[in-house]
Amino acid sequence: MANVFDIAEYILDKEGYVSTMKLQKLVFYCNALSLVCDGKTLFPEAFQAWVNGPVCPALFFKHKGKFIVGSGAFASLADTSRIGERAVALIEHVLSVLGDYDGNELSCLTHGESPWRDARKGCDSSDRCEAVISNDAIRAYYSSPQCTNPLFFGAQ
Repeated sequence: MANVFDIAEYILDKEGYVSTMKLQKLVFYCNALSLVCDGKTLFPEAFQAWVNGPVCPALFFKHKGKFIVGSGAFASLADTSRIGERAVALIEHVLSVLGDYDGNELSCLTHGESPWRDARKGCDSSDRCEAVISNDAIRAYYSSPQCTNPLFFGAQ
């Protein structure tokens, strides 16, 4: 199975330099699309409901202190050959739909969606939160008719 660094490095190889906020959200949506389409995660690492949207702490602590990262940023931790053909197709679809969004736009998108909002219940907008966004909540929301995210139109 691939890990979060494999997916992040693949995205960076395709997108070039991106903000770390954008990278976090693209990786989140790649995993969400896999959960909706295939019923399984792309990688075992979880996301938490941080102030600026979903964040994978394992990935964050490797890019901490950087605003922008590019290809090779996770080379020592990544092996993109672990990513199967199906996962590559899902990642490519995410990039084709959401690749032109910037980090702030993707963060705003996640803020309007229930997996992140529900995980932050009881927190003020600026409160630190380490609540895990469950894969069940991700799958349920993004496969529901309530989801208006363009990535998931016709994804089921």
